[in-house]
Amino acid sequence: MELDFKFTSDGLIPAILQEYTGGEGAPRGRILMFAWLNREALEKSLSTGLMHYWSRSRQKLWLKGETSGHTQKIHRWYVDCDRDVLLFEISQTGGACHTGYQSCFFQELDMEGKSLPIKEEKAFDDSAVYKK
Repeated sequence: MELDFKFTSDGLIPAILQEYTGGEGAPRGRILMFAWLNREALEKSLSTGLMHYWSRSRQKLWLKGETSGHTQKIHRWYVDCDRDVLLFEISQTGGACHTGYQSCFFQELDMEGKSLPIKEEKAFDDSAVYKK
């Protein structure tokens, strides 16, 4: 597999995860999350069709949905013009965010950086899924 991308000095590449809306042409869906991949995570994602990531806090590979069941199926993927950021169009099962929302980008801010009221409902009960 040819993975001639520009990984960071610690072997990672940023990935943007976007909702797959179908059809041809440029991606059009909502941004669901941002994460990091190392070469192994990228290879596993492409070989299985499900997103895998590198957890910088846990220092380990993980399959999105391994705890929650909220997996991400890959439909298409892109690399940016500098070959240092990846974009994946995915179908999300359940919510993408560990806080229970469909997207990690649910908190709108005003032009001063203050949080505005959240306008969407949670996709799932995070306290029921991630028992402590």
